[in-house]
Amino acid sequence: MSEFHVSASPGPEPEPGRTPLPPTREKALRQRLAELRGPGVPAKALDARALAALAANPGCRRRAILDGAGVNKAALAGALGSPSVFGQSQFAFVRGNAFEAKVKADGGAELLRLVREKLDRTAEPPVGARVPDLAATGPEGRAARTALALREAAAAPGEWTLLDHPMLALDVAGSPAFLEPDAVVVHPDGSWTVVEIKSFPMLDGSADPAKVGAAARQAAVYVLALEEVAGRLDPAPEVRHRILLVCPKDFSNLPTASAVDVRKQHAVTRRQLARLTRVQDIADELPEGTCFSPELPAAELTAAVESVPATYAPECLSSCELAFHCRDRSRAAGSVTSLGRPVRAELGGLRTVGEVLAAARAEAGDPDDPAVAALRRAARLRAEALGAGAPGTPGADALRAEVLGAEALGAVTAGGAAR
Repeated sequence: MSEFHVSASPGPEPEPGRTPLPPTREKALRQRLAELRGPGVPAKALDARALAALAANPGCRRRAILDGAGVNKAALAGALGSPSVFGQSQFAFVRGNAFEAKVKADGGAELLRLVREKLDRTAEPPVGARVPDLAATGPEGRAARTALALREAAAAPGEWTLLDHPMLALDVAGSPAFLEPDAVVVHPDGSWTVVEIKSFPMLDGSADPAKVGAAARQAAVYVLALEEVAGRLDPAPEVRHRILLVCPKDFSNLPTASAVDVRKQHAVTRRQLARLTRVQDIADELPEGTCFSPELPAAELTAAVESVPATYAPECLSSCELAFHCRDRSRAAGSVTSLGRPVRAELGGLRTVGEVLAAARAEAGDPDDPAVAALRRAARLRAEALGAGAPGTPGADALRAEVLGAEALGAVTAGGAAR
């Protein structure tokens, strides 16, 4: 991520008799994060998809520091011997770019028509909309140019403005992240809308709910970043919480769109990002000389990764390149989080599978603990069910075994609900 880049040049020599100024905290952090990446390793940009995944698991300090430092987690996973399966095919990438170009052709006429149709029917038709040039040097320059274009659009109400691939900055755990939505539209009333363009189809007016949900989580991150820009203006423009999702219609290449309410995703993402431990705090706790460069020997690299605690859950498999590595470590440690967050929540203070089994067998655990009591009841019911279902028992007893098994499962759930 370019905001963490550090110049390799030594800089001018201090004048004789003058003590050089100490580095600022921000400069020291950039240098520290560059050291974590390794000499000469470029930073990987932190995009909205990664931020949405990070917000979904705010307790994972490992992901926070790796993303904050701009470490390429896919390359890191390969060097650790647990390669990631993430990635988009070249065909899908080309198809997506071609569809986006079609949607934005002719100054975004079709895109603006869809925005008006789905979100702002009372506004005047978007004829001759403004499409400002957002070109600048580096992400910082592009973010400043985007903020200027938004300020100018807010000062000229009554016009449609289309920002093609604007650059937005968002503070994440004390470090800036630069984000690039597909488009932002400024309505004639001065309000702002995020536009997400995806290549998956809408069939009969609806798309895959899982893919729509992922797009909504990404868009919520953009909305948060836009709100930071709007907050610096007086009066602050409205950032709409209904975004426009543009997809191919049925099996054609014709664009269609749907308005998606992202208020829920916006609230969750804002709360979860606020819970993230600051990158500076995590970096300060790492051993001196820690480095995550994939060029390091496997043993040294593994030790560096394991020096940062992770919070693995099965959901990580769909959102983090290091998921396979963390899953293997979680299973080896017998952590109950490898069974899923709902199971972890039900088990209270029991952190490992060994502790759970010992509690169920009455070998350990406080009998007054609701989780322990529920486990022991479930164990008794399971023993009864297995005994009733032994070979040679009548059919009625087999049915009773099924009922007792269902009751055993219900006992654990009831125990969690009672807490």
